[in-house]
Amino acid sequence: MLAVEERPVAEAARKNLSVCVLDEQSNQAELTSARLQKFGFPATGTTHPEDALQTVRAGACRVVVADVKMPGMDGLAFLEKVLKCDPGMFVVLVSGYYSVDAAIEAIKHGAYDFLCKPVDTDELKLLLKRCFHVARLEREYREIQQQFQGDTFEGMLGTSPSMQTVFSSIRKVAVTEAPVLILGESGTGKELVARAIHFRGPFAELPFVAVDCGSLVPTLMESELFGHEKGAFTGALKTKAGLFQSANGGTIFLDEIGELPLEMQAKLLRVLQEKEVRPVGSNDKVPVDVRIIAATNRDLDAAYRGGTFRKDLYFRLNVVTVHLPSLREHRSDIPLLTHAFLERYAAGKNIQVTPAVMKCLLQYDWPGNVRELENCVARAVALGMDSTMDVADLPPAIQATHDSSTITAEANALSTAALSEMERMTILRVFEQVGGDKALAGKLLGISRATLYRKLKLYGIPLKSAEKQPERESVTH
Repeated sequence: MLAVEERPVAEAARKNLSVCVLDEQSNQAELTSARLQKFGFPATGTTHPEDALQTVRAGACRVVVADVKMPGMDGLAFLEKVLKCDPGMFVVLVSGYYSVDAAIEAIKHGAYDFLCKPVDTDELKLLLKRCFHVARLEREYREIQQQFQGDTFEGMLGTSPSMQTVFSSIRKVAVTEAPVLILGESGTGKELVARAIHFRGPFAELPFVAVDCGSLVPTLMESELFGHEKGAFTGALKTKAGLFQSANGGTIFLDEIGELPLEMQAKLLRVLQEKEVRPVGSNDKVPVDVRIIAATNRDLDAAYRGGTFRKDLYFRLNVVTVHLPSLREHRSDIPLLTHAFLERYAAGKNIQVTPAVMKCLLQYDWPGNVRELENCVARAVALGMDSTMDVADLPPAIQATHDSSTITAEANALSTAALSEMERMTILRVFEQVGGDKALAGKLLGISRATLYRKLKLYGIPLKSAEKQPERESVTH
């Protein structure tokens, strides 16, 4: 039996890299991208550096093959802008005037490789396979790191049962191709969950395109999602691919799906059913193969019963549901999150959190959820004058809980454990910063060596473990 290496894009898209080809000659850009598609690499071609940069910003490619000679922008300037958008992007520069010095200069500036025109297609194919191999190794390394980070999971943090349930759901659904609907209040981290599902699944090396449906301009909504032809409407000066085409082979994340008007819901349903889009002003349909992840803070069940959301679209999206708890539903994670945000906004300052502050944080209802907690910590760091985070550094709404006579039993029960956990993490953090120097650690912590040893024993931290244990990474909401 003969092995068929050049499989169709639809079959290979989930296993290869998406490529953006930038060349000053449109026919060369189209030819190269067509050849790459034949080899199984989803590819798009363009002659405009700004279009290629937009593709990078949208997360719609993993590799950029760019001509050094471009109108209005040379290759090194383009390379700098790409790496500023995404430092992990693979950029291959191509030039008709090859020199060793030019190649060395490109590599020094961050290019993955440098090729000479005319580009040998087989050489480029092998180079892209090498990029894919490196990307896979990087992904495996991240997964190994996560095994030793304990409380963190794909940029999220939580030891509470409700968050562990979310992490378990992500692990299970990531390996499937089923549509996912993420439900949760604003600020709970719905996009982080969507990214975790994408990057832990078979689409990891392919585009992840996030769309905020609530921010789309109604008159341009169809064009943004499905693309348009040149001259389709006033201002359409050139043909433009839509976000569905940018996500082809990978995942499109439709955030705040409940904000879409009924007319656009009908068009979206047709795309999901037929797996093709028709750009505005075109009679041709373009096939797209994407995984759909949608999210909303609305009650879509009530919305479709009330006639404001299509019932057929709801059931099309709601194959697998992930419910994100509000922060008030997993208050026990507040100390860990507070520590993580302190590490982000005040790294190396060893800021202490007073018992009064922790009680306020545990008592507050957090209508803005984890995002609000992050903003609270950032504000305290910016306005605080010393190494202690006190009640006066908190926003007025949270300060009000300090004088409240209705401190809940849950907050009282959590506060003691929370402060102990904060102290444990602070000791570990200081040990990491001083390289295990116990005398210096005690000085920075403001305690004697005897007290330090007693604390280590209290928290069950062996001296060698404390000296070697890596600092936990900060997380986002």
